[in-house]
Amino acid sequence: MGPAANADVARDEGGISAALAQLSARFGERLQTGMALREQHGHTTTYIPTQAPDAVFFPESVEEVQEAVKICAEHRMPVIPFGVGSSLEGHVNAPAGGLSIDMARMNRVLSVNQEDLDCTVEAGITREELNHYLRDTGLFFPIDPGANASLGGMAATRASGTNAVRYGTMRENVLSVTAVMPDGQVVTTARRARKSSAGYDLTRLLIGSEGTLGVICSLTVRLHGIPQAISGGVCPFPSVEAACQAVIMTIQMGIPIARMELVNALGMRAINEYSKLDYQESPCLFLEFHGTDAGVAEQAELFGEIAAEFSGGPFVWTRAAEERQKLWKARHDFYWAGFVLRPGTKALATDVCVPISRLAECIVETEADIAETGLVAPIVGHVGDGNFHVSVLMDMEDKDEIARAEAFVARLNRRALSMEGTCTGEHGIGQGKMRYLEEEHGAAGVDMMRTIKRALDPLGIMNPGKILDMTGK
Repeated sequence: MGPAANADVARDEGGISAALAQLSARFGERLQTGMALREQHGHTTTYIPTQAPDAVFFPESVEEVQEAVKICAEHRMPVIPFGVGSSLEGHVNAPAGGLSIDMARMNRVLSVNQEDLDCTVEAGITREELNHYLRDTGLFFPIDPGANASLGGMAATRASGTNAVRYGTMRENVLSVTAVMPDGQVVTTARRARKSSAGYDLTRLLIGSEGTLGVICSLTVRLHGIPQAISGGVCPFPSVEAACQAVIMTIQMGIPIARMELVNALGMRAINEYSKLDYQESPCLFLEFHGTDAGVAEQAELFGEIAAEFSGGPFVWTRAAEERQKLWKARHDFYWAGFVLRPGTKALATDVCVPISRLAECIVETEADIAETGLVAPIVGHVGDGNFHVSVLMDMEDKDEIARAEAFVARLNRRALSMEGTCTGEHGIGQGKMRYLEEEHGAAGVDMMRTIKRALDPLGIMNPGKILDMTGK
C-alpha cells in the first residue's frame, strides 16, 4: 500500500540524537518533540501513511534556518521544509526521521514595489495573508491552489491553481528566491529584473525542487493589477466531451479567460450536497473573466455562443461579487465535498496534465476506467491548461479496493504520458509519483536530476526519499 519503498533512506540514530541535543540547547522551546505535533508535520492530507519527523523547529530568520541546517549537516540529520502541510504526495513525510523546519513564523512582507508590480515576502506567508496585505494597493497575487498554502511551499512544489490559464503558475510568477542550501550557505537566485541572460536559471532549479535542494526562506513574486471588472458563472453541458470541446474552442479563439474549471457529473452532485447548492448535476464549466466592464460582458457572451455550439448552456453569468464568491468557494471545497459521496473513506487525490487537444479523450477514457474498475472518483480540472484531478475515495479496510485504486492511478498516469502529457500538472512527485518519473523523463533525464542532487546535497540530508530514488546509477 502507498508509495514505492525508499530504499535509499536509512535512519542514523546517533547522528539524530546528537543533532537534537545541539538544536535544543540553541533554540530552546522553539524546538518541539511532542508526538502530536510531530505527527501533524508528517503527511496526513491523503491516504499516504504518516512518517513523523523527530522534531519540529520554528525559525524566525534566515540566519536561524542557516544555523539549524549547519547542525543537521554536521550530524547527517535529514531536513524537511514545511509550509502548511497541504501538499498531496507525501512531500513532508520523514522516512528516515529528521528535523521538520516549519516556516510559519517567517511570514512577513519584506517589500512591495507597486511601480514594478512585484513584492518580496518570507516563505511562510500564505497566499490569503499576502492578498489581505495588498488589499489597499490595487494589486493581487493570482496563484490560488485550493488550500491556503504558504508561498514557500507553493514555490517548492511549483504550484498552480484556478487562475493559471491566464496568469500562469509559480514557475512564471516567481522572479527570485533566497534559500539555505544543504551546506548552510545562503543563495539568492536572481535580481528583480523581469528577464536575465546571466548564467544558469537557479530560480527555476529551486522552483519545483520540493525541498530536496534547499530550504526556501524568501521569494520575490510578480503581482498583477486587480481587474476593473470580473464576471463569472457556471455552464452545464450534456457530456464531458462537449465541455472539453468548448474549452478547446475558447482557447483557440484567444478569449482571455481567467478561470475555466471542469467538474464532472459526479463532482457536481458532491458540490451540491456539500455546499447546499442546486446546480445542474451534469458536467459543468466554472468560468471567470477579468477586464473592463465592456470586456467581461463581451467575453461572457462569446463563451455563451461557443457553449451553445456544443449543446451547452444556458450560461448564466454575473458580476455580483457575492454570487461569484459562492461558486468559487464551492469549487475550492471540492476535495472535502467528495467525502459526502462515501463518508468514512480516505481520498487518493491525483492529477495529470495533457495538451488541451487530447483533454477530452483523456477524461472520457478516465471516466470509463473508473466505471469499469468500480471506484467512486469525482473529477475536477483546470481544463484551460489541460490539467485535471481525480479524487479516488477508498475504504482503507478493503485491501482489494486499495489495490484497484492504485492500479487505476497507474493507468491514469501512463494514459497521460501516452498522450504527450505529464504524470503531474501541479501536485508534484513527492513519494507518491516517484515510480513514474523515469517513464516521463527517460533514464538520461533522471540521471541528470540525480547528478544535480548529489552535487548540491552530497550528504543526502535535504528531504530524502522524495522525487528521486538515489540508489539509481
